Amino acid sequence: MSHLLLESVGVKQRLIHEQLPAIENVVNTIIRTYRDGKTVYAFGNGGSAADANHFITELVGRFLIERKGLPALSFSTNEILMTSIANDYGYENTFSRQVEAFVKERDLVVAFSTSGKSRNVIKALDLARSKGATTVGFTGNSAGDFPGLCDVCIRVPSESAPRIQESHLAVVHIICELLERELTVAQSALSERQRQGYSS
Repeated sequence: MSHLLLESVGVKQRLIHEQLPAIENVVNTIIRTYRDGKTVYAFGNGGSAADANHFITELVGRFLIERKGLPALSFSTNEILMTSIANDYGYENTFSRQVEAFVKERDLVVAFSTSGKSRNVIKALDLARSKGATTVGFTGNSAGDFPGLCDVCIRVPSESAPRIQESHLAVVHIICELLERELTVAQSALSERQRQGYSS
């Protein structure tokens, strides 16, 4: 059992050395998205769907700091919609059909895929880019064409789906914590400027 924990720790240590700039870039990208009045969307299959849903939950709800909810939506939550699209248009269109319906220019689309090769994820990313959305990806080492469809891509240095998913969740938590800090600082500064304006 201990070797599995050590393996998980080792992957995260390599992730720290290799992906810190990308993680910081994702935080800044999310901040810019919300400052522009845009929306964050996320999706994935299986365990990656759980990661996408978790990420969106932290944005709409909160992570650590009490704040207003942030506009965000997961395309992996509505099983009625997904099975309807899969039945009528094929499973490869489960996410792209939702991108077509919801995503607008300069929105942020976040895709989770341990392999980076899921056809429905690739197709949705491609469409999102064609609509002028910003794209962020979470994947592993063997990512295929996935990184090329992402403006920012976080690649976990592992071939193991469990280790990749564990690391994705850790990064999601780090991103949410940094995001809330930045948004809180910005809101405090705005409130102070408004207070000074009212008192002058």
